[in-house]
Amino acid sequence: MSQSAAIAESSVTRANAPGSSQYVTFVCAGVEYGVEILRVQEIKGWDGVTRVPYTPPYVLGVMNLRGVIVPVIDLRARFGLESKPFDSSTVVIVVRVDAPVGEKTVGIVVDAVSEVYNVAADAVKPTPDLGASADAACVSGLTSVDGKMVMLLDMNRLVASSIDLSGSQTAD
Repeated sequence: MSQSAAIAESSVTRANAPGSSQYVTFVCAGVEYGVEILRVQEIKGWDGVTRVPYTPPYVLGVMNLRGVIVPVIDLRARFGLESKPFDSSTVVIVVRVDAPVGEKTVGIVVDAVSEVYNVAADAVKPTPDLGASADAACVSGLTSVDGKMVMLLDMNRLVASSIDLSGSQTAD
């Protein structure tokens, strides 16, 4: 193992190091993504949703989570990736995001959950300039874990660019 690989690996695996954060990682279309563990409320197996008319194709619908109606976003569809039938490894990661009207709960459908990693702040690299797309804007940084790249997602930006969190409703 090269010295730089050893340094990168050690910066990712240090538990409870000052300036480190924990990330739940998951796979979507063969790419590994991570979300801050403090944003994750729970992880559920895929159990279906109730479709809501006139929503974007990446909003699968809503689910009832212990009396709370939660919108569910298909991450593959949101990122413009090829669709894949849901199977036994498909999960919904239920996350809490900040919204103008307070905290909201949203489900994100992904192919499978991977690991939980401690990532040191200095192991997170900035996202390269990829243009002004909303999808690129939801990647808050990149890190390397076990020789693979992990994209760290900013769930607030991802969800805000996907659904209206303002709490306002318009009548026609």
